[in-house]
Amino acid sequence: MTDPRPSILFVCVHNAGRSQMAAGFARAFGGDAVQVLSAGSEPADAINPVAVAAMAEVGIDIAGAQPRVLDVDDVRASDAVITMGCGDACPVFPGKRYEDWELDDPAGLPLERVRPVRDEIRARVQALLAALGG
Repeated sequence: MTDPRPSILFVCVHNAGRSQMAAGFARAFGGDAVQVLSAGSEPADAINPVAVAAMAEVGIDIAGAQPRVLDVDDVRASDAVITMGCGDACPVFPGKRYEDWELDDPAGLPLERVRPVRDEIRARVQALLAALGG
């Protein structure tokens, strides 16, 4: 039996900042009503500590997340595939929702410049969850 919940895959090259923040918001706002995955084509060794700090400010802990490599099966299993404006080429399967969110990369930025990126991600995740019914 397949899981009836919508599944969202957030993709960024390093899977260390934007995609992890988006996944954190989707898990926090969607709860058990949605499945959330995140991955990258060239995953970093660890989550960006400034992204962790920015999310902690809004009460979401992503410190335990681990960057992981993008797998074609993740794309196949997802209802929505969201790339983070970083040029990732995801496999395309019919019937999936694909969006590319153009967002500044928080890598190397100070916290005060990551906050607006975080807030934009929050708004986009909330709109996506509403559109998916999650």
